[in-house]
Amino acid sequence: MEMEITFPGGARVDAHMGHLVVETNQDGSAPAPFGLFLASIGTCAGIYVLSFLQHRGLPTDGVKVVQRVHTNPATRMVGQVDLDIVVPPDFPEKYHSALVRAANQCAVKKHLEQPPVFNVQTKVGAGVA
Repeated sequence: MEMEITFPGGARVDAHMGHLVVETNQDGSAPAPFGLFLASIGTCAGIYVLSFLQHRGLPTDGVKVVQRVHTNPATRMVGQVDLDIVVPPDFPEKYHSALVRAANQCAVKKHLEQPPVFNVQTKVGAGVA
């Protein structure tokens, strides 16, 4: 997978992924990159929860994922992420643990548990092929 990152002006930085463009900005006019990173954790878990519900014909009304991020005061980095899958009172209890297992399948979470190697370099050229 290749992605091109461009600088269209001001504080904006865009990620081009095929025909999609994800805009980021540090001035509040678009999500900041770190906000998108954090959102990717909760939305990824949400995709797996949604898929679980849809495959079993279970209602999605009243179901949501609430994400809380806890920062380590010593490092000022994320130290813990809590994901609560909130279900309505009448949601079948027999599916509670299965929802947790579904959310734990999130590819973003798995990549954080087994982080990739980063290679950062400069290249002289007209751009990414």
